Amino acid sequence: MAEPIRVLVTGAAGQIAYSLLYSIAKGDVFGKDQPIILVLLDIPPMLPVLEGVVMELQDCALPLLREVIPTDKVEVGFKDLDAAILVGSMPRKEGMERKDLLKANVAIFKTQGTALEKYAKKTVKVLVVGNPANTNCLIASKSAPSIPKENFSCLTRLDHNRARSQVAMRVGVSTDNVKNVIIWGNHSSTQYPDVHHCKVDLHGKEVAAYDAIKDDGWLKGDFISTVQLRGAAVIKARKLSSAMSAAKAICDHMRDIWFGTPEGEWVSMGIYAGGNSYGIPEDLMYSFPVMIKNKTWKVVDGLSINDFSRGKMEATATELVDERDTAVAFLSV
Repeated sequence: MAEPIRVLVTGAAGQIAYSLLYSIAKGDVFGKDQPIILVLLDIPPMLPVLEGVVMELQDCALPLLREVIPTDKVEVGFKDLDAAILVGSMPRKEGMERKDLLKANVAIFKTQGTALEKYAKKTVKVLVVGNPANTNCLIASKSAPSIPKENFSCLTRLDHNRARSQVAMRVGVSTDNVKNVIIWGNHSSTQYPDVHHCKVDLHGKEVAAYDAIKDDGWLKGDFISTVQLRGAAVIKARKLSSAMSAAKAICDHMRDIWFGTPEGEWVSMGIYAGGNSYGIPEDLMYSFPVMIKNKTWKVVDGLSINDFSRGKMEATATELVDERDTAVAFLSV
């Protein structure tokens, strides 16, 4: 048996974590022969709830789960981590300006980035889920200067999965017959789900998504807005935010970091934009198509970008620049 790895989940008493922790603890993410020490961090008022989560994890009798550590202290939570999944953030409350939301989250992710810098392994892989995920991820990364920027990513896999599923349903195939959709930009309603390079396996033959669907109006209209606004649609229907699908996307994202992406396929991840070949401003966490090997991602370069896509990619970058500038101003306060 391998040595246990230490995996932190923040916001661990919340509903996304409730769907996520079982999958991690039973080996769906880091492998069926990888023992896990789960570290569960939340704010002090949530500790009684967290105790219940710990009891349930114990009662699952999972052979890979060596220890569960519930805590509200960053020096305990961030110590010697191999992986950090930062789910907890300040949610937007009614009447709250986006600026206020950013200010509250800058404080949280500055604290967590500083704790990563001080206590975690320098090889730690950090996934930011809490919204606004891209900018929170950038703040955490800036607050942990000795951890490589490449070790930080934010979750756009849920959007990627949503886009893949919409194409699959439209064509009438299962989702594993759809590959290489792309989410460009921000995990917000400006994100750009792009299927210009997407392939669909139709009866054993690989076909471009545009040829498989044969409805350009839908692909440039309702398809994009459905993916962009899906989170809001789930909240409207369920009266709660996406938890099951978010947890599944987190598992997909971390498993691909650990084990790599299949040959010839890429996935979407919010990553540091430094040195990208698509003309995106560099000091951002921006979602790109990536391939992963040996726990290292590489942006898929050289994809042709038409004017329609270029406009959408630049619009979401503009929003991210504005978010970053607002957030960085709060950093120094």
